[in-house]
Amino acid sequence: MAVGDSMKRHGLGPAGSGCPCHTQPALLPPALRKARREQQLVSKRLLRDDAQEEARGGCVAEILGEAEVQQFLQLAQRGTEEKEREKALVSLRRGLQHPETQQTFIRLEGSMRTLVGLLTSNQALLQLEAARCLHELSHSEQSAVAEACLPATSYLLTYLSGHSSDFIELCLYTLGNLIVESEAVRRQLLPQGIVPALAACILSPHVAVLEALGYALSQLLQAKEAPEKIVPKGFGLDRVPPIRVWEETLASLKIPTHSPASAGSSILGSTLPQHMLRLLQPGPKLNLGVAVEFAWCLHYITCSQVNNALLITHGGLSTLGLLLLDLAGAVQRTEDAGLELLACPVLRCLSNLLTEPAEEAVGGPLQLGDERIVAALFILLQFFLQKQPGLLPEGLWFLNNLTANSPSFCTSLLSLDLIEPLLQLLPVSNVVSVMVLTVLCNIAEKGPAYCQRMWPGHLLPSLLNTLAFSDTEVVGQSLELLQLLFLYQPEATQAFLQQSGLQALERHQKEAQLQDRVHALRQTALQ
Repeated sequence: MAVGDSMKRHGLGPAGSGCPCHTQPALLPPALRKARREQQLVSKRLLRDDAQEEARGGCVAEILGEAEVQQFLQLAQRGTEEKEREKALVSLRRGLQHPETQQTFIRLEGSMRTLVGLLTSNQALLQLEAARCLHELSHSEQSAVAEACLPATSYLLTYLSGHSSDFIELCLYTLGNLIVESEAVRRQLLPQGIVPALAACILSPHVAVLEALGYALSQLLQAKEAPEKIVPKGFGLDRVPPIRVWEETLASLKIPTHSPASAGSSILGSTLPQHMLRLLQPGPKLNLGVAVEFAWCLHYITCSQVNNALLITHGGLSTLGLLLLDLAGAVQRTEDAGLELLACPVLRCLSNLLTEPAEEAVGGPLQLGDERIVAALFILLQFFLQKQPGLLPEGLWFLNNLTANSPSFCTSLLSLDLIEPLLQLLPVSNVVSVMVLTVLCNIAEKGPAYCQRMWPGHLLPSLLNTLAFSDTEVVGQSLELLQLLFLYQPEATQAFLQQSGLQALERHQKEAQLQDRVHALRQTALQ
């Protein structure tokens, strides 16, 4: 990677996964946390009230045949007593937990029409059980099942403006599940007004509704057509400058030939971004679960590269910067393992926003004191090192983008004596080593005064150790840093020769990717 390049990272890390219970969502296990950070998951959520199921007897749900499905639908539709009708729908819902029953249901003529009729019933209990049946169907891994639910989507959207928070939450998770499974569902939901409906939900005072909203919105933003049809307000892909892409390229993003979505039906044309940022403001009202969902939503928006300047205008940098400071304080006060779930998308959002040229026009990076941000970041790096080493690249990537074009952030890092803590991260992994060395290159390329302040300490011994690595990217970045030190800090050349630096270079002389740089560094050292 070239010195001074800032990197933008793209859609890694889902907005959520797992199957939280309606009454008390379980903590995510470490394996799922890792997947959530490192992979783009096609995630779905399933709400089931386990306590209620146990009260009903806790028996294992059975696979239903066509005759049984038909019988339960007829009872639910035409039963003489409401209790009998509700019981029939409960039996159907339990059967729909099985893929075989789901396939039987969608093949049965008129089944979805009957279920939608029950969903629109004026009897609340029947309506709720019909919605739960749809929710079971939405959790199917078969896109045909999701598409069979298309007749119900307009009603699910309508019920988002209802009065029951539990019912709204159920509708949101059902919509989120359907969104991720089928482009046909998304094509139908957009003109039906899903974005304005979601924008209305974000004003809810109920935490469970907000968390469900964040899930549904994140599923919508992960759609492959999101940069063209879902995010836009003032489609701006053509104005984005060339950037380094971390782990993904923009090859899959195509500038559309058709007109983008109208402002009212797009995410950036709605009030959602402002309210998402409001819900991420640090303070006693901040809810971790809600904040995690909306931080991932903002991450997906920044990845679309449509109009990140708008997020900056809405105060995205300052809000997320303050949240980063708050997170650094929180990890010092608590052992809560859930904090990393918020730190990851916050760091990614900040890093992506820092690559935008607009950040200079609105008061500079983060509009916060340089030293406060750098100090907070190093607190988080230490936390990651002890608790979640896999998140170190996230923090270092942010540090790279801070120092790439900002002498003031480089000065802050030196003033706080943070070169040694950086060097201590070199043995963690090759990926971490490359990023640490890149940050050091960012500082060194600022000139002689910066190299002079870097020079005392363990810098040279650490670089000689990295030359023993077999990873060509690590060695290449070490060579680049040494070249800068030789250029700006004459003492470095003499110390390199005295500490057998030339011998350390010899092992890489015949490596095709390194031999030119090894030769150039050797010539510089011997001049």
